[in-house]
Amino acid sequence: METILVVDDESLVRVLARDILLGAGYQVLEAEDGEQALRVAEEHPGAIQVLLTDVVMPGINGKELANRLAAVRTDTKAIFMSGCASEVRAGAASAPPLGRMPSAVSSRRAAPAPTAVQR
Repeated sequence: METILVVDDESLVRVLARDILLGAGYQVLEAEDGEQALRVAEEHPGAIQVLLTDVVMPGINGKELANRLAAVRTDTKAIFMSGCASEVRAGAASAPPLGRMPSAVSSRRAAPAPTAVQR
């Protein structure tokens, strides 16, 4: 089972992400900020395959968190999320620039086409 560390200072976003990921069969670790995420990662005995983190948070921002976590967990991949582009621009002065990640799955390929129901 793959483990995902979800980090967001907004509890509703964090809980929603957790519930979706649990429903998809992932093990989920949670943290409300970067400092807590580093502690959770340090205390977790197994691998953490993915860090899913908000970009702009109080204290350690998402990019810095990803860099610090990568230093001790070299196999962990990072996915950045943000509720609003203006948040990213507002945090740009304190955060290194983020690269764009191309969409791995288009919406047309994400779900199978509906099938006809015969009556």
